[in-house]
Amino acid sequence: MAVHDLVTALSSATLFDLEHDRYTGAAIYPGHWPGFVYTLHRHHETVEGQHRTSASGTIMMAEHSGTHIDALCHQALDMEMFGGIRVTPSVQTPRGFTQLGVETIAPIMRRGVLLDVARARGVDFLEAGYLVTAEDLQAAVDVHGVVIEEGDCILVRTGWGQNFEDAEAYLDAAGISAEGAQWLADHKPFLCGADNVAFDYPDNVDIELGLLPSHTILIVRNGIYIVENLNLEELAHSAHKEFLFLCMPLKLRGVTGSPVRPVAIAQN
Repeated sequence: MAVHDLVTALSSATLFDLEHDRYTGAAIYPGHWPGFVYTLHRHHETVEGQHRTSASGTIMMAEHSGTHIDALCHQALDMEMFGGIRVTPSVQTPRGFTQLGVETIAPIMRRGVLLDVARARGVDFLEAGYLVTAEDLQAAVDVHGVVIEEGDCILVRTGWGQNFEDAEAYLDAAGISAEGAQWLADHKPFLCGADNVAFDYPDNVDIELGLLPSHTILIVRNGIYIVENLNLEELAHSAHKEFLFLCMPLKLRGVTGSPVRPVAIAQN
């Protein structure tokens, strides 16, 4: 396809922005507090003889704040990361990781699918603390007629993205159970994402895997990336359940995650 044809095709498509605004006080997983902090250190102010003014600031941000992607070095089980890489002083250094850092994630341009669990269950959003099961995920596939292919980016909607502005309540959003995570992994996706703070429900303790079992199943055991705090509301209210998913992690060497601005591009 010629470049002009590609531009024409994309210009007639619908783009859905899947990122939440970043701001001080936004919902944050407690382990990553304070999340996002921005302060102006240079202000617009009148200076005699000068007409132009400028302002700029400083951002301090946990890599796992806001809409972000988890690198594979983010999780380990018994001090072993994906691919059997041991967490040693040569791998985990004071300045970050020498393997599996977020800079190793190439720009993502893949087929995406939306599994709207909330809508499939007939609710606006799932109840607080609810654990999404394999049955729930399969029901979303059946209700919406979605076909999952190997290498897809699977986005799971709990409906809690609409509550993002309520920072305290948002932390109680529904999450994916270990069973649900294994169902996802069995479909061999490239990436999984959800509209909640931790993909898992933060307080869920699995008998075998402990806290955040979905992270162990997806990241450590299967090398599947996770995106958290997605804004899926506009996409969910459209007719599009399949789309082109674009996501660009920052090339932060040795870092365990990156803020992202993912988008879904769908044909009209």
